[in-house]
Amino acid sequence: MSLVHYISNQVLELTTVQSIVVEQKQLELSDDAKARINNCRNYLDEKLKAEDRPIYGINTGFGSLYNVKISKENLTKLQENLVMSHACGTGEEVPQDIVKLMLLLKIQSLNYGHSGCQLKTVERLIDFYNNDILPIVYTQGSLGASGDLAPLAHLSLPLIGKGKVNYKGNVVSSEELLKEFGWDPIQLQSKEGLALLNGTQFMSAYGVHLLLKSYKLSYLADLIGSVSIDAFDGRIEPFNELIHLVRPHNGQLKTAARVREFLEGSEIIVQAKQHVQDPYSFRCIPQVHGATKDTLDFVMNTFKTEINSVTDNPNIFSKDDEIISGGNFHGQPLALALDYLKIAMAELGNISERRVFQLISGLRGLPAFLVNNPGLNSGFMIPQYTAASIVSANKQLATPASIDSIVSSNGQEDHVSMGANAATQAHTLVDNVERVLAIELFNASQALQFRVPLKSSNFIESFLSSYREDVPFIEEDQILHDDIEASIRFMRNLAIDDVEMFN
Repeated sequence: MSLVHYISNQVLELTTVQSIVVEQKQLELSDDAKARINNCRNYLDEKLKAEDRPIYGINTGFGSLYNVKISKENLTKLQENLVMSHACGTGEEVPQDIVKLMLLLKIQSLNYGHSGCQLKTVERLIDFYNNDILPIVYTQGSLGASGDLAPLAHLSLPLIGKGKVNYKGNVVSSEELLKEFGWDPIQLQSKEGLALLNGTQFMSAYGVHLLLKSYKLSYLADLIGSVSIDAFDGRIEPFNELIHLVRPHNGQLKTAARVREFLEGSEIIVQAKQHVQDPYSFRCIPQVHGATKDTLDFVMNTFKTEINSVTDNPNIFSKDDEIISGGNFHGQPLALALDYLKIAMAELGNISERRVFQLISGLRGLPAFLVNNPGLNSGFMIPQYTAASIVSANKQLATPASIDSIVSSNGQEDHVSMGANAATQAHTLVDNVERVLAIELFNASQALQFRVPLKSSNFIESFLSSYREDVPFIEEDQILHDDIEASIRFMRNLAIDDVEMFN
């Protein structure tokens, strides 16, 4: 029996989104949501019958064509033309898991009853979601200001029997798909095209996806960093709570506590040290990893607000008898948050690569490049090159997209957020951070083996025991690409409890 999530006006948490995705829940509209959608649509229909004045996007053209009045008999054609003409995306296809999030978040936004959609339009989107009918959407085309116009147009095309979808592993025309399910194309009514295309669900879906992944990587950065500390014969004093209580940033406190917990019971961490201090990449893990945690919390709050909002235009307030054209589709809050996320996550990769460099440098009793018989064997020399290359690429990706703006729509849309570019850059960057951390884990697990017979903590030893089932200790030179890919897969497949990840 399928689990069900009811779309409602209750606050949608990121943890709820995660459970919907992981548990593959089906979606249904709550009775209240159906009532809100119907009430709004009925109000709009009555308003158009009673009045003949131009209302932007409902009986007028769009963008700089806002002054062109459209006759009542052409309102459906107007909305369909809008969807087709705006489907100008190009580039790579958006990953299917993100497209599915776009559907979820668009449904959530329309359920509040301020957008003017027909109930059957929203229910068709739910049908798409529940049947894994995923419209083909492209990464390029949105300015992140008038909503994510081009991506959301591609998301909406199948409603009217246009465009293509991914279904059961195949690319299928929407026309064929509707026939297979016995569905008629939706006849879009006034305002519906704008309700579907105005909105920030492209940026929001990327942001939610990346936040969930970034929280996991933040946890893993602490764990892998702890393995590196023991592998490098590091000191525990920099993680003493007293230090962090006099500079009590939440992320800093949390990171130090995690590292102490991970290393509890380690024989290596308590042995006498020959060195008074560790390099910053070890000693300042709480400060650097912690700053990223605080950033993630800020970004999460921004996206939590966004996914519980109405972001199309104009907005309909039936109880107040108002239809108001504004700018809730502008992605500036998301653009800034995504740029901040990029910078914060890039730093996790940056400091990780520095620990890799220290581990292979032949210091503290470790062999050069972490291999027996160095010289004949190059060992772990080149994985550090790979990590350095990725970190450098991330520095370029982390350049803020939100500082740019290009005028569009003949000057009517004269400031745009470029948040969609920030979103796709962040997707590449966060995947890159995962690769760098996987390389650190590969190096740290190898280095720790040279500390035998001393053992790390039970937690770390158990963690590495699982890791060793996928990634072996390297005795002599071999093709390390395969081991790096196995390390990435290990991290990707690792399940982490929500309480551990978010708290």
